[in-house]
Amino acid sequence: MPGKLKVKIVAGRHLPVMDRASDLTDAFVEVKFGNTTFKTDVYLKSLNPQWNSEWFKFEVDDEDLQDEPLQITVLDHDTYSANDAIGKVYIDIDPLLYSEAATVISGWFPIYDTIHGIRGEINVVVKVDLFNDLNRFRQSSCGVKFFCTTSIPKCYRAVIIHGFVEELVVNEDPEYQWIDRIRTPRASNEARQRLISLMSGELQRKIGLKVLEMRGNAVVGYLQCFDLEGESGLVVRAIGTACTLDKLSSPAAFLPACNSPSKEMKESPLVHPPSHGCRSTHNSPIHTATGSRLTQNFSVSVPTLIYTGMGSGSAGKEGGPFKALLRQQTQSALEQREFPFFTLTAFPPGFLVHVGGVVSARSVKLLDRIHNPDEPETRDAWWAEIRQEIKSHAKALGCHAVVGYSESTSICEEVCILSASGTAAVLNPRFLQDGTVEGCLEQRLEENLPTRCGFCHIPYDELNMPFPAHLTYCYNCRKQKVPDVLFTTIDLPTDATVIGKGCLIQARLCRLKKKAQAEANATAISNLLPFMEYEVHTQLMNKLKLKGMNALFGLRIQITVGENMLMGLASATGVYLAALPTPGGIQIAGKTPNDGSYEQHISHMQKKINDTIAKNKELYEINPPEISEEIIGSPIPEPRQRSRLLRSQSESSDEVTELDLSHGKKDAFVLEIDDTDAMEDVHSLLTDVPPPSGFYSCNTEIMPGINNWTSEIQMFTSVRVIRLSSLNLTNQALNKNFNDLCENLLKSLYFKLRSMIPCCLCHVNFTVSLPEDELIQVTVTAVAITFDKNQALQTTKTPVEKSLQRASTDNEELLQFPLELCSDSLPSHPFPPAKAVTVEKASPVGDGNFRNRSAPPCANSTVGVVKMTPLSFIPGAKITKYLGIINMFFIRETTSLREEGGVSGFLHAFIAEVFAMVRAHVAALGGNAVVSYIMKQCVFMENPNKNQAQCLINVSGDAVVFVRESDLEVVSSQQPTINCQSSCTEGEVTT
Repeated sequence: MPGKLKVKIVAGRHLPVMDRASDLTDAFVEVKFGNTTFKTDVYLKSLNPQWNSEWFKFEVDDEDLQDEPLQITVLDHDTYSANDAIGKVYIDIDPLLYSEAATVISGWFPIYDTIHGIRGEINVVVKVDLFNDLNRFRQSSCGVKFFCTTSIPKCYRAVIIHGFVEELVVNEDPEYQWIDRIRTPRASNEARQRLISLMSGELQRKIGLKVLEMRGNAVVGYLQCFDLEGESGLVVRAIGTACTLDKLSSPAAFLPACNSPSKEMKESPLVHPPSHGCRSTHNSPIHTATGSRLTQNFSVSVPTLIYTGMGSGSAGKEGGPFKALLRQQTQSALEQREFPFFTLTAFPPGFLVHVGGVVSARSVKLLDRIHNPDEPETRDAWWAEIRQEIKSHAKALGCHAVVGYSESTSICEEVCILSASGTAAVLNPRFLQDGTVEGCLEQRLEENLPTRCGFCHIPYDELNMPFPAHLTYCYNCRKQKVPDVLFTTIDLPTDATVIGKGCLIQARLCRLKKKAQAEANATAISNLLPFMEYEVHTQLMNKLKLKGMNALFGLRIQITVGENMLMGLASATGVYLAALPTPGGIQIAGKTPNDGSYEQHISHMQKKINDTIAKNKELYEINPPEISEEIIGSPIPEPRQRSRLLRSQSESSDEVTELDLSHGKKDAFVLEIDDTDAMEDVHSLLTDVPPPSGFYSCNTEIMPGINNWTSEIQMFTSVRVIRLSSLNLTNQALNKNFNDLCENLLKSLYFKLRSMIPCCLCHVNFTVSLPEDELIQVTVTAVAITFDKNQALQTTKTPVEKSLQRASTDNEELLQFPLELCSDSLPSHPFPPAKAVTVEKASPVGDGNFRNRSAPPCANSTVGVVKMTPLSFIPGAKITKYLGIINMFFIRETTSLREEGGVSGFLHAFIAEVFAMVRAHVAALGGNAVVSYIMKQCVFMENPNKNQAQCLINVSGDAVVFVRESDLEVVSSQQPTINCQSSCTEGEVTT
């Protein structure tokens, strides 16, 4: 056998009372792997049993080690009746299969029950002995490392970035099997959890095999999603970027953690902190194709808005031969790849040359039952169509790859919307091939690659563009053309020149639809989608102009389908790029008959818009310098700096010289008011309230324009659910309710985080879902990071000063803050104190024994909790080791919703338990943090009449070991005493 798994059950603690007569428990443990099961002895009458079992040994194939989770079931022994289940623990063995990973998993794991939640803890030790397997036909992929981060992991360097890897597996959903009618809810939930664990392991193994075939050793930007298709089945799919990574062994090579990630990026050329993106342009004609049962495919990029973002140009006379050669090298490197997609959003220096714009595609499908789980051709064919669509749009923009690529689905009844988006780009072939570029030629290519503003230059031929666009000469180099506005799905490049600070920009849209079935429903959704996409982009454009900015990064558009409505939510980070022209204002133009009061109203609205733009420029410190032409030495023959070439598709290249170039002040962006909906759009622009003084927000890892970060961070997850009134619902009323929901959620966060001012909410990830008819659920995960305006570190606050005060929240809201501060941050609803205490005990805080800790021990401080953050780095610290990926799926069900504090109390307790279980697994691996944390799914369903509710949560992240910079400095200076106050401050605990 190529592998041997050894498991030892040590002890348990804080078990629930199962015998009411003695108020004790007769507990024993079943250890199962595959089809083999071992049992411990029954430990009589104790809530803290000490089993100290022998080593249970499983001789298995390494393929099974990757597919199967280790199942540990704790039960209460009954002599005359069936044994009662206390709870289960699922342990993923995959982190032990890496050559650089931990050799043992040891720690206290929360015992989880899908009905009662966490019910005590169990101490388990797991070891794996692997034998060399030289079989060339083996089906395992041991040794391939997986990373959730969408940039090159810290303490690694990228040797080759091979390309896109994808896979999906399908199966029947146990929730919809016939046996589910007769088995208990607990058995049904556990069957579902176990199946998803098996499918997740199988999927990861198959992805790893593809990486080995490409001669890689890692998957970066690994994103795994679950599609709950109801009676049609259960689909688990994943995408990622295959790479060959080298470990940086020198301590000096580690990423210098982090008051300024952009600064670190420059210091560490092959290791990336948060870097941000490129340019995006939406273009793709709307078209429809019909399949067997009605398959409406279309890719939408809103041609009328395309000019707002295209842009990385290689057109121009300077460096033409080198750019042509670069493109030829890139083309040859990518032709060998089936899908030239990359899930990375931040890149090694020199990897990204030009950006062509945002490319997206959506498809409406009708689900049918999965007849053969071993042949998921139907789902594969659906995604292949989408990717082919994206690929064709990228080629139309003169690009040969798509970066920042992501895929998502929205399912309601039999209808499924498949969505994919990314940023078309031209890449440097040096990272894509192994030594294909000759040394001197490579040097010449690198010398001619544009810097700072190169990613903004358009890569396509401006005389034969597939869409209308406004182009100007680059305001940095004055040599190449750039668009006037830039959209992108990636992070802002670290070498980009930004004026002022960035801000979070959101577009929100609701549209009613008639209830229908099957083909009629799919047709109605297909007809609505193009118009929704258009309106979402119109909102983004208007709000970007209102902020006085000219570029969007990290653009994420989510379209969600419900029984009687469609919802769209777009989030991005707006910035002012120095290379792009100054944005014009917003001008309102009315088409209604002349009316004195109406014209006065229009004039008043225009004045408010102008005042808002001026205030935003002052708020975000947007003061672009007025550079004279003499200083720049511009080669442009026109007498004015701000020249613009407006060109349509119908114009030929011979007509270019006859075009009248606009001079002087930048033209305003015109909004035509021709109906009540248009007026509603104008009013919605002015209802967006800026954050309170001292707060900033963005959906990228780092806020552009802020570099002086402190080490104080605070992660949080907030869920809010509202039920709409079914009376007289209109599109306007829906939009107002949705806007109010999102705005109130942000205001609530600002209120509760006010003690951290000045701070920035980074990596703000909004997710909207429609779990039931007339029910809207919004989930947001973000991290608050403080910064010092005076370029000096602020005095560390005490935990009491940093604790968040309770805000007024309704019964449908959850805000999950650190467990240490629960008493001050719980929502204002009846919440059983015992529940919070249980969570506290279940977290790994009590023992907190981190093995292999690189940081020196703290002599006079308590052991810290495992940090959790959605960022790929930890401010003020260096990541020294990656221990493996954490990918966990949980189900929680209750039949006493009101007794548990309603929706808010139920969700609060469940998410707190999820955090505790994630922390426990990381601590057992020897880690002390989770980076790139993401809650990929949070599906909530309730039945108020029956007092029932169910919630499904899927989370993932990278388990790491980090060391505080202050500790490294102490070690390097070899001081006898170590001050660990900064590394043990409670305020840095993330949740």
